[in-house]
Amino acid sequence: MTRFLLTAAAMVACGSSIKALDEPIQTPIFVSGQGGYHTYRIPSLIVSKKGVLLAFCEGRKKTRSDTGDIDLLLRRSADGGKTWSPTQVVWDDGANTCGNPCPVLDRDTAVLWLLMTHNLGEDTEAKIMAGKSKGTRAVWVSRSDDDGATWSKPIDISKDVRKPDMTWYATGPGVGIQTRDGKLIIPCDHSKVGAVNMHSHVIYSSDHGKTWKLGGAVGPKCDESQVIERADGSLLLNIRSQHGKNRRALSISKDGGLTWSAPMHDDTLIEPVCQASILRHPAKPGVVLFSNPASKKREKMTLRISSDDAKTWPTSHVLHAGPAAYSCLAVLPNGDIACLYERGDKNAYETITFARLKGE
Repeated sequence: MTRFLLTAAAMVACGSSIKALDEPIQTPIFVSGQGGYHTYRIPSLIVSKKGVLLAFCEGRKKTRSDTGDIDLLLRRSADGGKTWSPTQVVWDDGANTCGNPCPVLDRDTAVLWLLMTHNLGEDTEAKIMAGKSKGTRAVWVSRSDDDGATWSKPIDISKDVRKPDMTWYATGPGVGIQTRDGKLIIPCDHSKVGAVNMHSHVIYSSDHGKTWKLGGAVGPKCDESQVIERADGSLLLNIRSQHGKNRRALSISKDGGLTWSAPMHDDTLIEPVCQASILRHPAKPGVVLFSNPASKKREKMTLRISSDDAKTWPTSHVLHAGPAAYSCLAVLPNGDIACLYERGDKNAYETITFARLKGE
């Protein structure tokens, strides 16, 4: 097991000390090859209003492929990640693909909404993007009123959030946010008929999840994204970039996600063209957390801390130097920082591991 040793700069950046835990703080909670699944991928981590920790992922039945028989899975923890419930199957549609978990908590109602995507198991991403698939990539939503113990039957909302010319479509992966004015926002991405380039976009609900609408988009060459609300009320979209720069792309919205600025790049946030996580600290104004494989290949999972609303990143710490890929951050009720991420020794998809830092 690994312990974190952060520098004094990290303590200053986070507004208080972050130090190593006395107990082991990195635990694999999904191990590929176990539990009836070939590979576990696409981690998502969120805390319910009552403090229950929910760890979602895709369970890929037969291969590591993004295509085929994929179920959406969940494990829950009521003690901050010390122990975990048995795996729950949130959505299984036979041989078809159920994935891209992107939950969001409505603080006002305590409801957890889970946005997901679905397609026929025989339809590959390439076929879908080329318009040659048998089915379409659809957007679905489910809800839980009991901290993730049970989930409603998924409902297809594609007609409200997907334009006819969209082919590939992905929710998250990662988490959505609720803005200070109560709006629920889910970061997404899509491709269009006849185009190979991706665009990032958001969908949103202004009525506590009763209805969902399509927001604005940014692109081309903008892929999977995560969003935060800054102190001034603007939204910052942090994007997997296909611009060939090996840096994260950024876009800003000043109208609640209806329109977005042209993409720019953050030279500090090196990436191998991979999903990443960004999260505003709920109790520390201006403090933002970021995690991704900080390399030109999928390795070196790194936590970064900003104290100026994600403008600069003076502090970084490597969680795992070896192969690593997708990740998702959360802040626990006691202030501890958690990261759920893909890691391994020979490849990045051997486990989905839960890591926890002490924050005071």
